[in-house]
Amino acid sequence: MSEPYIGEVKMFAGNFAPYGYSLCLGQLLPIPQNSALFSLLGANYGGDGRTTFGLPNLAGRAPVNQGTANTGQIYLVGEAGGQEQSTLLQSNMPTHTHKIAGTTAAGVTSVPGPTTFLATATDAAGTPLNIYGSAAPDTEMLPSLLGVTGGSQPFPVRNPYVTISFIIALSGEWPVHP
Repeated sequence: MSEPYIGEVKMFAGNFAPYGYSLCLGQLLPIPQNSALFSLLGANYGGDGRTTFGLPNLAGRAPVNQGTANTGQIYLVGEAGGQEQSTLLQSNMPTHTHKIAGTTAAGVTSVPGPTTFLATATDAAGTPLNIYGSAAPDTEMLPSLLGVTGGSQPFPVRNPYVTISFIIALSGEWPVHP
């Protein structure tokens, strides 16, 4: 196998970094022991740029190419963005309404269905009644009957994935700039 370029990032199916590589987990490295790699990465991925510098952190992240995307979005080397999960709030959803409709016709069944609606119930003795009617709705229920639902729990926004290690070459051939 040929010698890698210094700073070359590869996918690796192991759970360790082979000799001459380090896992891309955002760790800080001392500049004096890694001056060649620092000269390529600088402090783009962290560190103070005087005594330490950071490696890319690809844990829980998808790599994105630097430059300008089709959308006009500009991605800079070392820029991190996005989130692993989000909480859907009312402010995130488009404005919309939910109508609850009913009918003043007598109920004909006790089974809900796609062609039945809440209907008038007349038995005050507690006897099970047919509360769904098949007549088209002719009245709207009170808007106050609609309440906010949900538990404000975060949900994942990640596509299906498989975990693999990303490793970066700490030493190797110097990449010649064209």
